[in-house]
Amino acid sequence: MPSASNSPIEFAGRQVVIATMHGKELAIAPPLQSSLGVSTHVPSDFNTDRFGTFTRDVKRPADQLATARLKAQAALALTGGELAIASEGSFGPHPDIPFVPCDRELVLLLDQKHDLEIVGQAISTQTNYRSQTIRSVEEAFAFAQAIGFPEHGLVVMPTAESAPTAAIAKGIVTAAALTAAVETAIASATTSTAHIETDMRAHFNPTRMKVIAEATADLVQVINQRCPSCQCPGFHIVRRNPGLPCAWCRTPTLLTLSMTYRCQRCDFDQVATYPDGQQTADPGNCPYCNP
Repeated sequence: MPSASNSPIEFAGRQVVIATMHGKELAIAPPLQSSLGVSTHVPSDFNTDRFGTFTRDVKRPADQLATARLKAQAALALTGGELAIASEGSFGPHPDIPFVPCDRELVLLLDQKHDLEIVGQAISTQTNYRSQTIRSVEEAFAFAQAIGFPEHGLVVMPTAESAPTAAIAKGIVTAAALTAAVETAIASATTSTAHIETDMRAHFNPTRMKVIAEATADLVQVINQRCPSCQCPGFHIVRRNPGLPCAWCRTPTLLTLSMTYRCQRCDFDQVATYPDGQQTADPGNCPYCNP
């Protein structure tokens, strides 16, 4: 395993710009301040919606990681800072369990002073990511109850291939607002139906906020992992290597046998065997014992 440091001197005493307009600093700032010794700043006039919206009225300009990087770069350009944090979430099928929805959160640290980019992530099946076509206010409230309303916000729009931005009601957290939004959407849709979905913006979704906190904790852990060769922080996993042998017949399985870590500064590699603490795989995962 890579070496760790509890207080990276590269970041102590510096200010981190958090690239958000949706309250993510509530999940991100505390672990950064306590673990890295930094102060945090949230720009008051930073618009992250230009990098894509969950309601699809603004498309994301790139993939998840590249979009987080663009946010961090834009925050530094706006503030003149050198150290930024940005996060980006994605919702869809779990990578290992396709029929289960999941939330994948990335939290990226961009340090222009030391030319570092370090990423933490969390993948969680604890998400209320849902949507539905509804035909009445009663159906809307049934949906709302299932997703944890009003602590979790809602979005309502007419059912259409692409609803105009003005027709999208976001951040709905009261019964009156939900009723009005559904009635307006149904009245304006040619099908007399409305589309309702969970508001996945962090400040309207406490469940997602918890996963962002988990990704931030992972980021801190990765930052504290130093390269054994040059001591650069952020010694990170670049590859999971399958091949954990079956406990019965020793046939290699698809489960992880080792992980390869790499330094982004000097490209030093290190392989850690049995990262999950298991030296054999359950025969149920064996292509020979359980074909």
